[in-house]
Amino acid sequence: MKAVGIVVEYNPFHNGHAYHLTQAKKVAKADIVIAVMSGTFLQRGEPAMVDKWTRTKMALAGGVDIVIELPYVYSTAPATDFAKGAISLLTAVGCDSFAFGSEDGSIQPFLNTFELIDNNRTEYDALIKDSLKTGASYPKSLYYAYEQLTQKFPAPYIDLAQPNNILGFHYLEAARTLDSNIQPLTIPRIAAGYHDALKEDASIASATGIRKALATTSSLQSVQKVVPEKSFDYLADWHRHYKKFASWESFWPLLQFTIMRHTPSELTRYAEVTEGIENAIMKAAKNSSSFNSFMEKIKSKRYTWTRLQRMITHIYTGFTKEQLHSFEGPSFIRLLGMSETGQAYLGKRKKDIELPLISRVAAANNAMLAIDIHAAELYNLSIEQGVTALSLPKDYQTPPIRY
Repeated sequence: MKAVGIVVEYNPFHNGHAYHLTQAKKVAKADIVIAVMSGTFLQRGEPAMVDKWTRTKMALAGGVDIVIELPYVYSTAPATDFAKGAISLLTAVGCDSFAFGSEDGSIQPFLNTFELIDNNRTEYDALIKDSLKTGASYPKSLYYAYEQLTQKFPAPYIDLAQPNNILGFHYLEAARTLDSNIQPLTIPRIAAGYHDALKEDASIASATGIRKALATTSSLQSVQKVVPEKSFDYLADWHRHYKKFASWESFWPLLQFTIMRHTPSELTRYAEVTEGIENAIMKAAKNSSSFNSFMEKIKSKRYTWTRLQRMITHIYTGFTKEQLHSFEGPSFIRLLGMSETGQAYLGKRKKDIELPLISRVAAANNAMLAIDIHAAELYNLSIEQGVTALSLPKDYQTPPIRY
């Protein structure tokens, strides 16, 4: 059975995702689709709007055959490490190829871009350092260095100012760095850009646009046309039960408490908290009544919103620099759900899978997995506070979803 892998967050699963996985399966001539999906906290440093179990159901209903979890260590990491974690898992589970959506839509410019940077790594790194010294943010410094190289060595390259192109490049880079035989494929992104707002009468929208529409209108009907029927039903069930979708704004009281129970020097223990930002974080936490006002107080030219959110995520979950540097790669495959076809694939390929396959966490003793479970418990604490009886051990109680 031939498998194509995809890297997803499904926050939430929408019509554009359905198109992507259908095209991925077609282009790869694959029998099944395996998705490695972020758990409770995401790459941009924010809680998923609904939990991983609900998003797993959306994925399986939408045509994914196997859903495995991208551990917290990688799901909340900068793009390079996010990609390494994801591609490592897709390789370990036996995928023949991986397919990603991109603004460029053609794989050759990605290959050209990788060769350009790989062959000029010393100059590239020096240009980044020069840009950082001017006070530019790290993403802007990366783009500056890239622009300098492309002017010096002309060829068809990708536009690394586009968010999906950036992630796609890092997926390809990860596959090359890991010496993986997994074949890269790309699907052109259609209809809606990564940050585009929801447009009236559109059938495809970005996940960002969908979340913004739900946050501003509080009406599920506003997104009904841009998500599959099953996704809409799962979103409606969630909202009926919790009366809200998870966000930092809804987490703010617990986040504020978590920050203020520390001293500024204690905050420096947590991953990505660097260069004195801990003092600004503490001061802002004491003087903010909302998450957005808190973020407005600490944002600066030096720190992107995303980087700041990742710091905040690590403070909230208690994820330290020591933990971050204690792992060299994924050490297990956490199964969240599967279709009948996916189950058949795992049955046939089980002996060839390169990492332990975990379907129930109670029997597992793994430090990386413990971080995932702890993060999920803190996520559940915020979404369930004042809504229902707390059921923190969801990871222990919930078996892989069968569809």
